[in-house]
Amino acid sequence: MASRLNPYLSFRDNARQAMEFYQSVFGGELAVNTFGEYGGEGAQANLIMHSQLETPSGYTIMGADTPEGMSHNPGDNITVSLSGDDADELRGYFAKLSEGGVVGVPLEKQMWGDEFGQVTDKFGIPWMVNVSSAS
Repeated sequence: MASRLNPYLSFRDNARQAMEFYQSVFGGELAVNTFGEYGGEGAQANLIMHSQLETPSGYTIMGADTPEGMSHNPGDNITVSLSGDDADELRGYFAKLSEGGVVGVPLEKQMWGDEFGQVTDKFGIPWMVNVSSAS
């Protein structure tokens, strides 16, 4: 896999139901990870930290629950996600998108092992970049 671009949808406490609905619409395989799997506790432990639907038609839809304390505004709850294993390409995209923009999360290694960063570009479009770790 080189890199891919797809929507990343944000929900408030109903990501599992939404992603299962999209699976019923588009078919495919749905992978789900909860906050609890990565050390989250309490009421948020069962909420979705990351989900990914891969459809037979080649669509990829990602989604997650927005943690308490973070803004969730229906209508503004979509981000563009760039992901893959071409580290140089993805780091270059992140650097260029950051020019004149605002970096919310620097592109660096995360608890799940990948490099990840978030940036809002100079036009106000939010982006997430994930560089898959070598397996």
